[in-house]
Amino acid sequence: MRNPEWQIRSGLDRTVCCDSAATLRYWIACAVLCLLFIATAAAAAEPARSPTRSAPRNSEAEAATYDRCLKLAKQDPGAGKSLAQAWQERGGAHPADHCAAVALFELKQYKEAAARLEALAQEMTRAPASLRAEVLDQAGQAWLLAGDPVRAYAASGQAVSLQPNDPDLLLDRAEAAASAGYFDKAVADLDHVLKTEPARVDALIYRASANRALGRLDPALADVEKALAQVPKSVPGLLERGNIRRLKGDLEGARQDWERIGRLAPGSRADMAARANLEHLEPGRNAPQAKPRRGS
Repeated sequence: MRNPEWQIRSGLDRTVCCDSAATLRYWIACAVLCLLFIATAAAAAEPARSPTRSAPRNSEAEAATYDRCLKLAKQDPGAGKSLAQAWQERGGAHPADHCAAVALFELKQYKEAAARLEALAQEMTRAPASLRAEVLDQAGQAWLLAGDPVRAYAASGQAVSLQPNDPDLLLDRAEAAASAGYFDKAVADLDHVLKTEPARVDALIYRASANRALGRLDPALADVEKALAQVPKSVPGLLERGNIRRLKGDLEGARQDWERIGRLAPGSRADMAARANLEHLEPGRNAPQAKPRRGS
């Protein structure tokens, strides 16, 4: 399940940053891509790039190299990038390109990683649609972390066009839409997800956040209540319900939700956001200073 942490921020109604969630989703997608790339390598669908190579590629060796390269890219990104470059020079083709992009991602060179992934998806004309969609989805996550939600939304949209009913791709496009301020588009994608998976907790919390941003507080509260009924200790759910309760004037309810986050996840980003919100609830914090009387 994907971790619902959005970049929706408006005054007091702050949620936690999406960096850790995007990174987690990126590596979930990497695991999927590893299996798909190995499968396509076994079929030898793509020709070697090096014109000097005439011998057929060993699909088992290529799969093993790809797996090793991905692991190295995560553990030691600099070394993973070097391995990927050397492999590319030997005709490693798309798996080598993908490993190089993953290494750039782990080096926090998100813009470069996103551009490489988009280029890779365009080159993969003979690959299955599901594989190209996963690469584009990864590009979208990298664009998000690069601070370009509009590019993220475009990349995610291309992924969805290839796999229109994939709930995870729709969820990622919804996240990009919300980050770009396209809250109505986010709600539309989440409606699609929840039609097929009505009890999906992360989608419910995402839709609650988007509806809150649109001022639709009643449906937002209904969604987050449904999510918390399934997972009562959901920290993102409690953070979001506190935001909605505060906007509806239920300050005590908001306080209870935010204080509970401190007990469930002390020191987390959600806890930091909740603490900041609680500070704004302190009596008199925003009250104007009394002017001194003349002659006193």
